[in-house]
Amino acid sequence: MALLECPPNQQGKVGADMKTYDVVIIGAGAAGLMCALTAGYRGLRVRVVDHANKAGKKILMSGGGRCNFTNLATTPANFFSGNPHFPISALKRYTPHHFVELIERHGIEYVEKAPEQLFCAHSAKDVVAMLLTECEWAGVEVSLSTAVKHIERLGDGMRLEIDGARVEAGAVVVATGGLSIPTLGASGLGYDLARQFGLEVTETRAALVPFTVTSQWKTSLAALAGLSCPVAARCGDGQYQEPLLFTHRGLSGPAMLQASSHWRPGMAVEIDWLPSIPVEETLRKLRQEAPRRHLGTWLGEVLPKRLSQALLQWQGWKDRPMAELSNGDIQTIAQGLGAWQFKPAGTEGWRTAEVTMGGVDTDAISSKTFAVNALPQLYFIGEVLDVTGQLGGFNFQWAWASGVACGQSL
Repeated sequence: MALLECPPNQQGKVGADMKTYDVVIIGAGAAGLMCALTAGYRGLRVRVVDHANKAGKKILMSGGGRCNFTNLATTPANFFSGNPHFPISALKRYTPHHFVELIERHGIEYVEKAPEQLFCAHSAKDVVAMLLTECEWAGVEVSLSTAVKHIERLGDGMRLEIDGARVEAGAVVVATGGLSIPTLGASGLGYDLARQFGLEVTETRAALVPFTVTSQWKTSLAALAGLSCPVAARCGDGQYQEPLLFTHRGLSGPAMLQASSHWRPGMAVEIDWLPSIPVEETLRKLRQEAPRRHLGTWLGEVLPKRLSQALLQWQGWKDRPMAELSNGDIQTIAQGLGAWQFKPAGTEGWRTAEVTMGGVDTDAISSKTFAVNALPQLYFIGEVLDVTGQLGGFNFQWAWASGVACGQSL
């Protein structure tokens, strides 16, 4: 979508204080930079603006500073959206293997820390440096610590006020992300822009976020802080077999982060503490083969000792020899270990949430180009949209795929 009045591959000027670009991208995160380099390589004059002082801040802190940059098993089923069909087109056109090829071209070493989950071997800085290098090669202008004050439609293009200067663009791409982790500069700018141009924004809430517990439970869990164990967690229609981590504030770890995407206030989360052990069958067998072994001894062998002691206390189970357990007792213990329930007091909220659930309603957006159907010079990509991935590299893959799809259509 080029501006015809500007000479190709030059930053034209209209008047003393007017700059023109083919594309202005708001947001120098994963989706914005990917879109910028894609459009730049197509010969378009591209400017990326971001109010943050560094590009890719969320990339830098993700994955414990190692960036889980994709998941090789990505499918549309790994995403939440009011329109589950919306992500299909972009994900099909730009796959995890495409991004891995880019990583390898830059000589970035990576590791598969969990099945299908790829992380940088050294630092997430490698991914940001790669994206900025590609942007430089593609002739993209990146402006950091730069604020967009005003946007309006201007015929077939757009006019913006950026740091007090007027800028005209053939297209504006909103890649501002969601509300998660405000200390990294997250804001609701993208949602405000969507509403300004008549788009709906679905309900937004913190997702992939630790749970908090009531003050009563906080005291009980304090002794377990720092302890991790593999569990199966169920919440609503979601079920995940991942590690759980006890914290001073409540329950975290991948299992709880995944469950949080399904959780609403008042809902219970169900935990199977021994997902790989058929508890009832095992206890019946032990009652016959090791009748003198105590329940607490067995629990301490199959679970971390501190947790086994806590479960005995929480459930009110007596630490008896196996021989004293009736069939009813065994069923009760199996139920307590396999379907332990708790009702979170809430979540840690935007402060620690990895992503935002909800966003700009995709009904108004083209799944092929990411343009607003009623205003084709305005685009929305990445997390600002009502598309949210599960934990494990899916949200970055959505950023890359939506950025490329948009960049190719500009």
